[in-house]
Amino acid sequence: MTGTEYCKLYKKSPEEAYDKLFEGYCDYVYAIVYNKLRSAASREDIEECVSDIFADVFFGYDTASSFSGDMKGYIGTVAKRRAINAFHSLTARAGHMTDDAEEAFMNMSADTDIEADSDRNETRNILIAKINELGEPDSTIILQKYYYERSSGEIAKRLSMKASAVRMRASRALERLKVALADAGITL
Repeated sequence: MTGTEYCKLYKKSPEEAYDKLFEGYCDYVYAIVYNKLRSAASREDIEECVSDIFADVFFGYDTASSFSGDMKGYIGTVAKRRAINAFHSLTARAGHMTDDAEEAFMNMSADTDIEADSDRNETRNILIAKINELGEPDSTIILQKYYYERSSGEIAKRLSMKASAVRMRASRALERLKVALADAGITL
């Protein structure tokens, strides 16, 4: 959801805007919070933190803003900061960190880039959807050739085609795929 879409929806119906925001980003926010708090918090604490994040976004986002990009970066930043604050609060309440919690906290930002992982997963999902939209046998040819690294001859045997026909279909399907991905905002 872009900032512009959210602002329009918010002006129309704040409740609907909140529902759409929650529906679109709940899994993303939960993944961020879970990875930050899993060693120090209960399930209820994690769910409360997720709720607090959506409240922060809902009440803190400037609906008069002219920002028209995707809200994912903003929501991810709010989620990370709120989760880290919750981690500090929970461990301070306990009096000290357990060894597991301390190790998890130290590794929290060093090894895990949740936003990048989420972006890669989203890109993969779009790629698979666009490959499937090519239809048969083109989608099978693309998957066999570029994912399973099979030769045109191997693919031709599986599909009862000539190797030259497989190469031609692969070339054409790849061009159609590039256009479909560009339309979705992904460049190869």
